[in-house]
Amino acid sequence: MVKSILTVDDSSSIRQMVSFTLKDAGYAVTEAIDGQDGLDKARAGRFNLIFTDQNMPRMDGLTLIKALRGLPQYRSVPILMLTTESSDAMKNQGRAAGATGWLVKPFDPQKLLAVVRKVIG
Repeated sequence: MVKSILTVDDSSSIRQMVSFTLKDAGYAVTEAIDGQDGLDKARAGRFNLIFTDQNMPRMDGLTLIKALRGLPQYRSVPILMLTTESSDAMKNQGRAAGATGWLVKPFDPQKLLAVVRKVIG
């Protein structure tokens, strides 16, 4: 069965790069333009993995992760931060919010796929 991934980022170029990389590897990808859009799409669908940026309008990544972790269907779904933020303080906040892992932009497509395979196969 095809694994379904939600990618949440306010940068259309980042969304396109993530989507292209994942679709090319055989995953189904849904894009969301910010945290609120991501939460709405997550509630409407079922995803095996979620990527989120941190700095976005309407709802940031940490707020999105906390909201998703409050939904029964996303308590154990891997959520990866894909962001320019790389400070230990921010990573600790991400872990506290429920992030599964952390990737820093710009990302290496092969590294991105390696992480995806590790968390969802």
